[in-house]
Amino acid sequence: DMPDIDFVEPEPHHARNMLLPSSYIRNPSVSYTTKFIDSSVNKDRFQIHCVEWAPEGKRIITGAESGEFTLWNGYEFNFETITQAHDNPIRSMQWSHNEVWLLSGDQTGVLKYWQASLNNVKVLPAHSECIRCITFAPSDRKFATCSEDQTIKLWDFAECKCESTLKGHGWDVRVVRWHPRQAVLVSGSKDNLMKFWDPKSGKCVATVHSHKNTVSDLQWNRNGNWLLSGSRDNLLKLHDIRNLKQEVVSYLGHTREVSSCHWHPEHEALFVSGAADGNIFFHHADRPDPQAKILNAHDSVINSIRWHPLGNLIVSGSSDTSVKFWTRNHPGDRGLDRFNGGPPTADDKEPSIFDPLMDESAKRDRRVVEVSRVIRESGPRNFAAANETERKFNTRR
Repeated sequence: DMPDIDFVEPEPHHARNMLLPSSYIRNPSVSYTTKFIDSSVNKDRFQIHCVEWAPEGKRIITGAESGEFTLWNGYEFNFETITQAHDNPIRSMQWSHNEVWLLSGDQTGVLKYWQASLNNVKVLPAHSECIRCITFAPSDRKFATCSEDQTIKLWDFAECKCESTLKGHGWDVRVVRWHPRQAVLVSGSKDNLMKFWDPKSGKCVATVHSHKNTVSDLQWNRNGNWLLSGSRDNLLKLHDIRNLKQEVVSYLGHTREVSSCHWHPEHEALFVSGAADGNIFFHHADRPDPQAKILNAHDSVINSIRWHPLGNLIVSGSSDTSVKFWTRNHPGDRGLDRFNGGPPTADDKEPSIFDPLMDESAKRDRRVVEVSRVIRESGPRNFAAANETERKFNTRR
């Protein structure tokens, strides 16, 4: 059994002992990923509408206004490849639970099936207007799509055939999510309503009017009882499906539309949210105020934000055309960049251990941090990179 570890010592030499978030289950604050790593931008700049980690966590796939998939390296955060996936803006993407298939939907209602190698195998005219969201059933045999044509459609994955169309919303359906274990769908719409559906009968079983504006995102917690909603009324709300008469908590802080949210993969009560004000907030389920902030993380609306499968990084995609990566502060990090109350620098990163202006003691501390980061964050396959960092340090002393 893993020992119970509640905290990380703040000194630089403890960086070598820093573990993944799963080792600090009783202390979610260790997983606040407020440190800026890198910003990735395509040569031709287009708005980023959706981001997803590849299932193994080694790559990030982004869907852009240009209709292109871009793959970014999950270790070095540099460009890998680009594919013209759609002829129109990509508005939604979703991996199957078995991590074999990727579905994507575009502005004109076209749905595409992709293998993990990004080989396109099927094209479907699924909706008459923009596909806003795609969600898989727990078994992966079914999936659902929602659209600005005010409908939700249920599909048989293998047959590539629409089985039923759910109608009830009075305006664009912005998001639909399948329950992680049960035959229950929840949808959010521009009519300010959340609706719960029985996919077998196709009937709406409950309607919740919790927000005063468009429901922009919904996320089930892995415990199956909590439902998180984000809205254009600037609020996030937590609902318990065992009692839908009132929300559990309302989360404050954002000054504009909450556009995306995501639960942490290890800490049940921790989630991150991004908004049209460009800010990223970290929340704990039982506290209404944000527990950590990244102010002005983007210059425009944050359309999509996702945790790494291990919970040690987040990636955010925005209408400012950039994809940004954020990680945890390590012991010894100053924690001061332009996103966290410090002065802006050329690249907003910690100084390099090869900086000639750093004294020897600081270089030793930074060497421990950087080598440990490579090992802990990237896994055993990247020991070569750690050894290269150590070799460069020794040759430049």
